[in-house]
Amino acid sequence: MKISNRFYFIGIGGIGMSSLAKYLFDNGSYVSGYDKTKGSITDKLNDKGIQVIFKDSIEAIPEKFKLKGTKVIYTPAIPNDNIQLNYFMNNGFEVRKRSHLLGEITKGSKVFAVAGTHGKTTTSTILSHMCNSIKLNFTAFLGGIANGFNSNLISNGNEFLIVEADEYDRSFLELNPTISCITSMDSDHLDIYKNKSNLVKAFKEFSKRTKKHLLVAKGLPIKGNTFSLNQKADYYASNIVEQKSGYKFDFHTPSKIYKNIKFNLIGLHNLSNAIAASAMIDLAEIPLNDALNSLKYFKGLKRRIEIFEIVGKIIVDDYAHHPIEIDSVFNAIKERYSNKRKAVIFQPHLYSRTRDFLNEFADSLSQFDEIYLTEIYPARENPISGINSKKIIDNISNPSKKIVFKNDIENIIKGSKANLFAILGAGDIGDEIEKLKIKYKVYEN
Repeated sequence: MKISNRFYFIGIGGIGMSSLAKYLFDNGSYVSGYDKTKGSITDKLNDKGIQVIFKDSIEAIPEKFKLKGTKVIYTPAIPNDNIQLNYFMNNGFEVRKRSHLLGEITKGSKVFAVAGTHGKTTTSTILSHMCNSIKLNFTAFLGGIANGFNSNLISNGNEFLIVEADEYDRSFLELNPTISCITSMDSDHLDIYKNKSNLVKAFKEFSKRTKKHLLVAKGLPIKGNTFSLNQKADYYASNIVEQKSGYKFDFHTPSKIYKNIKFNLIGLHNLSNAIAASAMIDLAEIPLNDALNSLKYFKGLKRRIEIFEIVGKIIVDDYAHHPIEIDSVFNAIKERYSNKRKAVIFQPHLYSRTRDFLNEFADSLSQFDEIYLTEIYPARENPISGINSKKIIDNISNPSKKIVFKNDIENIIKGSKANLFAILGAGDIGDEIEKLKIKYKVYEN
């Protein structure tokens, strides 16, 4: 891609937007942007030299970025009445979605793209960890903060690019990957797709954009190389043994078996992600031995089954915001901590998702011994009449249930009989957990 001299990001504090902003800045562009909320991501952008504006006004835009030639990048999460977005759109600027920019950046490189309604970020980060361990020339744009790099951008060259192929707003249809993977296709984003049939149709369109190799979870209705756990596929794990911090397994490719591989993360869904990443390495015809060996050193991601202790209680912090993701977290901690009393504090994400999966959320949450719900995190949405956390609570079969405030998490943990807490949700509940980590010096332990 020929990189422009000036970029202005609207919604620059988003996890996907910020990695692109950092990439362009590192490659010599002038970069600035607006975000509604100050947080750790915007702090890091400012520290890097990327000015972030928090006031949605024309006057707040730095004069340099009002000059013609500035490319404006926005996230679909930005509301249509955003003053800055409308200023740029009404005054002849080139205004593009984030997905368009990602599509432009990836042209001319060998692209690994990971798609799926669940597992994109973990699979992409495992793949990045493996590529880094074998000193591959690559750059990765991640949808989370990789613990081993403390960043959502890994820049080690441009021969290979690792990206998340986001199905929201059909963004992944801007990509033309060399090798792509589809981890899952469960119903989600029904505010965009209306029904699962339309979602599957979009994934099939994405699969046709893959230039060389397509990898799919076994059982999905799309043809490609398959991967699985404990059942034969083109790529699969067998002889899976649970260990203290993850698993030991044998990895099967179409031509070889690699024995006694160790993976340093709990949860069978995470092991499945590791199999997908390993398969992508093999499909790229990159030697596997050292890459597979590196899985035992994988340090995970922030808010993806992060485990730590405060006030003598085990905390499992995870981004899970869909019923199937909640099930995956529950199964992981049930496998690892079978004798613990398990509580969940969940912040629902989006009114539309809460409405569309009301009964499924109730069923998934009912598996825990104690259930606490905060109010819904609206993100990009306006309230929907009659949709709130009480609607979920009313459908939960377990009588040990309560609606709480997110800033009361510490007192809830201290006062509960549970000795394990799963803190779940894709909204700002993560900020509350970060405060507790700092208070109890989790990073120093």
